[in-house]
Amino acid sequence: MGVSFSDKLFHSLTYAILAFLWFNTFFFQFKKNKKVAIIYASIIAIIFGIIIEVLQGAFTATRQADVFDVLANSLGVLFTVSLLLLKNRNTVKKL
Repeated sequence: MGVSFSDKLFHSLTYAILAFLWFNTFFFQFKKNKKVAIIYASIIAIIFGIIIEVLQGAFTATRQADVFDVLANSLGVLFTVSLLLLKNRNTVKKL
């Protein structure tokens, strides 16, 4: 069975959005600082993705757990983390 590129892209995009939403929740609603909000959002999104894949493999007959889905999910989360860390970063120093 081959790996569907569009499926993995969808997983990455979905988990990038999920991590961003979790970040906003921790940062704006719970008033955590930016780094803590990023860490919490990342951990929750990645663990959620792992749990979903395990449950999918254990409790459904038509779906199976896929380690590549977990990898795609995690890459989506890391993409969001990268964007959040780069946002508002000054690249030009003033003299």
